[in-house]
Amino acid sequence: MTRIKLCGITRQKDIEVINLIKPDYIGLVFAPASRRYVEDETAAMLKKQLDPSVKTVGVFVDETPARVAELLNKGIIELAQLHGNEDEAYIHKLRALTDKPVIKAFRIKAGEDLLKTRDCSADHILLDAGAGDGAVFDWELLSGYDRPYFLAGGLNPANVEEAVNRLHPFAVDVSSGIETDRVKDPIKMREFCDTVRGFIA
Repeated sequence: MTRIKLCGITRQKDIEVINLIKPDYIGLVFAPASRRYVEDETAAMLKKQLDPSVKTVGVFVDETPARVAELLNKGIIELAQLHGNEDEAYIHKLRALTDKPVIKAFRIKAGEDLLKTRDCSADHILLDAGAGDGAVFDWELLSGYDRPYFLAGGLNPANVEEAVNRLHPFAVDVSSGIETDRVKDPIKMREFCDTVRGFIA
């Protein structure tokens, strides 16, 4: 079954819905430039209220390995998602500080961008169109691609069925696609999860 990650969670109201629909992961954004940024104290509060079956993913952009490892080792997050220019040396440094799983995000704009993912040592990779702008990249680029991945970029309740049936990703990752007026929409959150769970990948 394709796993589900609901990203950009910021409010207790979001957690109340998540505890009912139980996606596999939620994303907490620790990049200050993002409108979905959460302070450490808020993240810890959300984690405390979260159903323990749902894993927390911390989203970072060029943060120091020490800072990422601190949040992982405190248990505020269970996985780290790297969305900046983090390279293999960075991942190596992070692994020296924590044994928690790492997701490395890649922006896919052309076929050669997929080549960069092949030798990535992260536990998981995430393929995205951009930086949370709700855009979809050309899924044709993934023809024949065989490494498991999180699929992100422009997903929503209306197109995730096609994504799952056509691409069979390890997981689907959504943020703006489950929002109305820039806040998480409980109806869209549930519809997204229900749609994914209706299809085996």
